[in-house]
Amino acid sequence: MILRGIDFGNALGGSGVQGFFGEGYWFHKPLKLFGLDFDGMTLVAKTVTLMPRKGNMTLSPNYMPWNPFPGCIKANPLTSTVVNSVGLSNAGLIAHLATGRWQELEKPFFLSLMSLASTKEQRLEELAIMIAILKLHKHQFTVPFGVQVNISCPNQHNDPKEIIREVADILEISRALDVPIMLKFSIASAPIEAIMELNNNPHCDAICVSNSVPYDWEGIGQRVWGKKVSPLKHLGGGGLSGKALRPLVCTYIQELRSRGFTKPITGGGGILSPADVGHYHKAGASSVALASIAIVRPWRVAATINRANALKWN
Repeated sequence: MILRGIDFGNALGGSGVQGFFGEGYWFHKPLKLFGLDFDGMTLVAKTVTLMPRKGNMTLSPNYMPWNPFPGCIKANPLTSTVVNSVGLSNAGLIAHLATGRWQELEKPFFLSLMSLASTKEQRLEELAIMIAILKLHKHQFTVPFGVQVNISCPNQHNDPKEIIREVADILEISRALDVPIMLKFSIASAPIEAIMELNNNPHCDAICVSNSVPYDWEGIGQRVWGKKVSPLKHLGGGGLSGKALRPLVCTYIQELRSRGFTKPITGGGGILSPADVGHYHKAGASSVALASIAIVRPWRVAATINRANALKWN
């Protein structure tokens, strides 16, 4: 997938799959013996907010999970399902920039930004500050980068018209950074008619679908986890990802393409094997995003990346 002349490859990581800086997690090292290899996959950094956010995952001084088995993530390899309620734990944009680690990366990558403010005005204000901060530091980066603006929180929007208006403002603010802008949505909260409005917006370079969906969205949690109540109810329920999302996201992408959406689409959700990449390719995606596979099917990661990079995409 080439955006503004920058080759971001055909396989992107889900936000945070390799941590904030591509360093990965402790369990990735032993899993390399069983085929886990992220070579050929573009880093999408773990999402950061403007201010530090504790969330539900305590971080160590080097921004790694303090607990090697965090209770805010539940995985069921038998059903290829993951439920997480990490809660955007991060040290804030300025602190992560201060490490200099993003600036030292040697291959194009994406930063991921998000605001969880309760009003549109506050969210736009926070984004404007984050874009201004990045603009000040942009000259320090060794390689080109893009920004993935995560607006997939299902509780932020109820009306497609609200989404359209807010997204237009997000893009107007983000254009000042002069880097590729990818907007990330969840199929649970982004009506297709709202996304179609982006097709004619010159400041939107690409979209990404889908983030996880709420555990109780359309009964999906009970169907695939076997329980009506989320195992992370005490943390707000969390988002569900994994195998069950693939046919839903592929259908969503097919619908966008059938209606004439032409911008690049990174499709993700339930990609657990090289064959699953083919479903997204057929649906009309322009690249794929890999996430849950690293937890429930890590031995297939390398082959799945290779499959994505071997295909010619839209």
